[in-house]
Amino acid sequence: MLRSDFNFDLPLELIADYPSKERTSCRMLCLDGKNGTLSDRHFYDLKDFLKPGDLLVFNNTKVIPARMYGKKETGGAVEFLIERLVSESSALSHIKASKAPKEGCILHVDGGCDLRVTGREGDLFKVETVDGESLLEMLDKVGHIPLPPYIDRPDESLDRERYQTVYSKIPGAVAAPTAGLHFDEKQLEDLKKMGVNMAFVTLHVGAGTFQPVREDDILKHHMHKEFVNLPDDVAEAVIKTHENGGRVIAVGTTAVRSLESAASYAKSIGADKEITAFSNDTSIFIYPGYSYQVVDCLITNFHLPESTLIMLVSAFAGYKNTMQAYSHAVADKYKFFSYGDCMFITKNEDAKNDLPPSAKE
Repeated sequence: MLRSDFNFDLPLELIADYPSKERTSCRMLCLDGKNGTLSDRHFYDLKDFLKPGDLLVFNNTKVIPARMYGKKETGGAVEFLIERLVSESSALSHIKASKAPKEGCILHVDGGCDLRVTGREGDLFKVETVDGESLLEMLDKVGHIPLPPYIDRPDESLDRERYQTVYSKIPGAVAAPTAGLHFDEKQLEDLKKMGVNMAFVTLHVGAGTFQPVREDDILKHHMHKEFVNLPDDVAEAVIKTHENGGRVIAVGTTAVRSLESAASYAKSIGADKEITAFSNDTSIFIYPGYSYQVVDCLITNFHLPESTLIMLVSAFAGYKNTMQAYSHAVADKYKFFSYGDCMFITKNEDAKNDLPPSAKE
């Protein structure tokens, strides 16, 4: 299956550099997976597509101000992007510098305390605060919101609020679960009053989510690992929803990966239920041919060409449906990526057989 199957032309002016004025005012392209029909709506219309007894599953990770700047002891410039908090005073970090810092060296953070490099883990550097200060507290004081690389501007004060979901709770992400950015408190309350149920998982989104697929054959691609916590009550809510005829609606691809990882885990241990609690790293890679186990509907933003995320959507809605929807979105000037517009997609039960051209050869 070729990476090029998932390419499309995207004019740069369709990349959203700023969020919509109101969270719920973004456009929403609705795709009926059963027949491939499209309708143009707005996110405040979401209630029209939900029913009492449906279950919305959110990712409650909180974006940390993970980007910092500093200097080496020699005076050379250094840029940090914290990938994962390991303990109160240590983390794994990407580091940009003229030369890779060596184990044991001290790096000075602008406005913050000193960090010591204690080793490597693949491409990441192990760092710790020299005096044992809380790394999270330091980030809150001197860190910058790590806007995605396709947003071509420095972070601003508004990003502290808008590059964060209103229900974010557990600090640890370096990228937002962007489908959730469209919800505001009033909409959530209105949906609860409708009888729509809600559950929360935690997946700390890493910078690897922006890493391109470099292999021409996507089956050779290896996903980065991210930590997932899907507790017992969420697994029970999914099971109960399906028993009662409701639908499980994943808010974002991170919620998809959390739910499907937990379902795969349940299957691997021979559980007698469709899903079970799951608290571990996941590197699940979902692409056309994959059979979704628990997700019935998906709310998601528009994704990069040739990315693992458009592959995940294609596996859910069907390849043909997905590429036609993206073609429509480009022609109708929808806004793309983190601060852009979104889609509401119902599952295509025959998506497993709707494969890209290279997979049929």
